[in-house]
Amino acid sequence: MANTTKPILLYTASTPNGHAASVLLEEMKLVYPDFDYDWQKIDMQTNEQKEPWFLAMNPNGRIPVMVDKSQGDFPVFETSAILLYLTEHYDKNKVFTFDQVKEPKDFSQMLQWLFFAHGGVGPMQGQAHHFFRAAPEDIPYGKKRYLDETKRLYGVLELRLKDRDYLAGPGRGKFSIADIKTFPWLRFHPMATIETLDEWPNVKAWFDRCTGREGAKLGVEVGKAPQN
Repeated sequence: MANTTKPILLYTASTPNGHAASVLLEEMKLVYPDFDYDWQKIDMQTNEQKEPWFLAMNPNGRIPVMVDKSQGDFPVFETSAILLYLTEHYDKNKVFTFDQVKEPKDFSQMLQWLFFAHGGVGPMQGQAHHFFRAAPEDIPYGKKRYLDETKRLYGVLELRLKDRDYLAGPGRGKFSIADIKTFPWLRFHPMATIETLDEWPNVKAWFDRCTGREGAKLGVEVGKAPQN
């Protein structure tokens, strides 16, 4: 059981959505020495996320769920909502977001790409994973439909990342929750039968840039095994 004396408790597993939350939390720990969190692995093989105690926090029965202990055990579900909550309440220097008042266009741009990942790359690639890895029968149409759509969305990222380092922000951009929401999905591209990212050189360079960060390396280890 996690030590609940820290302000944030993350219920998670080793999935792209789980990693998005844990990457931001690890990145914030590196920036803010007084910030810390705990996490607890959810065993999805036994459907722990469907148990009543979990559904009381997230009726949708999905990970991750974050609980803010400092706010009376306030639960937050949906990955993008967790990222927005953390940056609003704990990223006081706007390191991983933008000031909505002083940088309204950059903030909107970040939201656009955050929602692009939330409603596009994530669901489409997730469906590709299902049809290639988990479907109880071979459905060629489903495989082709979601593989083609995943590749199309990678192409959208390729266009956006031309002459840019990150998805949102002026100039070459700034590493933000838009990137944090997106790149964990691309870590699982082989599950969608996309063997390499060579077809999208701008995406590949961005992906390497994101995954090479210390916070990213630490964050993707969270949820792999029960916390000691």
